[in-house]
Amino acid sequence: MKTFFDSIFIGGSNEFRDLDYPIKLEYYKTIKTEENVKAKYGIEIVVTEFINGKVNIESKTIDDIAETSEEIDKIIKILKDNEVTPIGIEDAIVEIT
Repeated sequence: MKTFFDSIFIGGSNEFRDLDYPIKLEYYKTIKTEENVKAKYGIEIVVTEFINGKVNIESKTIDDIAETSEEIDKIIKILKDNEVTPIGIEDAIVEIT
């Protein structure tokens, strides 16, 4: 199961970034539960690129990062604040945890 956490837009006419096209980053909290086992929390990041009228979507999920909802919320907030994309999630998780 996954639940929406937050999203951000990067680029566009009101941003001073060196991007050729705008992107949207969405951050999700994933929850894996098994009977008689404590829930494990993970993260999914989805990037949507808007390139010349076309939409490209890429995502990456990493499971079993944290054992509490509060802990995974803190990690996702750090990822969002640093605009981490699916490509950088594994390296970022190593740095954070």
